[in-house]
Amino acid sequence: MNINATMIGQMITFVIFVWFCMKFVWPPITSALAERKKKIADGLSAADRAEHDLELAQAKAVERLTEAKQQGAEIIEQANKRAAQLVDEAKDQAREEGARLVSAAQAEIEQDTNRAREELRAQVAAVAIAGAEKVLSSKVDAEEHNAMLDKLAAEL
Repeated sequence: MNINATMIGQMITFVIFVWFCMKFVWPPITSALAERKKKIADGLSAADRAEHDLELAQAKAVERLTEAKQQGAEIIEQANKRAAQLVDEAKDQAREEGARLVSAAQAEIEQDTNRAREELRAQVAAVAIAGAEKVLSSKVDAEEHNAMLDKLAAEL
């Protein structure tokens, strides 16, 4: 066998093999590679979008947390104001109640004082009549003397 004929035979076989590969093997491989390349590119872009979305979500979370803290502070401030207002209202009510009790006590003291004065006047009148009866050794007309003693008591 001639080396040239073998080489030509191998070259023909190789050309047929290359043509066969280019016709039937290469297109599915290139399409699979292109599809794989597209999937990788889509995956990378999806990862970039996800990273961007994560950054936005973190920013929104920080913003909402700040708002929640502000609202919490406002609620606490309102609660403190309301507590102070309730304390002030309770103090006012206590002052009013104390003033009412003091005025009621003063009115009761005044009534007791007036009652005691009237009783004292009556007792003074009775003692004066008894003294006058003893001094005069006779019975004195009680109605006349009561009128006179009432007049005297009014002057006292």
